[in-house]
Amino acid sequence: MHIKHLFFALALAWTAGAAPAAEPLATVPALDVPRYMGTWYEIAKFPNWFQRKCVSNTRADYALQADGKVQVTNRCKRESGEVDEAIGAARQIGSATSPKLQVRFAPAWLSLIPAVWGDYWVVELDDNYQWVAVSEPGRAYLWILSRTPRMEAATYAALLERLTRKGLDVQKLETTRQDD
Repeated sequence: MHIKHLFFALALAWTAGAAPAAEPLATVPALDVPRYMGTWYEIAKFPNWFQRKCVSNTRADYALQADGKVQVTNRCKRESGEVDEAIGAARQIGSATSPKLQVRFAPAWLSLIPAVWGDYWVVELDDNYQWVAVSEPGRAYLWILSRTPRMEAATYAALLERLTRKGLDVQKLETTRQDD
């Protein structure tokens, strides 16, 4: 467990208390968590300090556990070619179809401390679960993920338009490089 993963969890939790935009961030109406499982490739993200060493091939793998929680495995390639990996956990907040989750990358023994859990809200989702946009109430973080390493330009542009209407500053997005 790297100390950066603990800081990631604390940073996410801290932003939950950040001043939200004038209108609360809207999520999708429902999320089918089992359908969400599998591999998602990062297409773009708001720059953040905990991913600063990632230069390409960022992806997340989600696996449903017997206790209903989700194991999250994030991977990316560093400049050296080394693969960086962080393993965390996610839990759904609210009903069985709630699009609001919390994620932590801190050790399990710290999971009773609310500050190690960060909000992970599904704010846009393809009907076929082929792409997703994830943020948090303060809009400090945004990730656009896809089941494939690339998204169609028209789909991406339409998504950016919807995210802008939700008060997210899509000008801050940086595209994730995918090595062929």
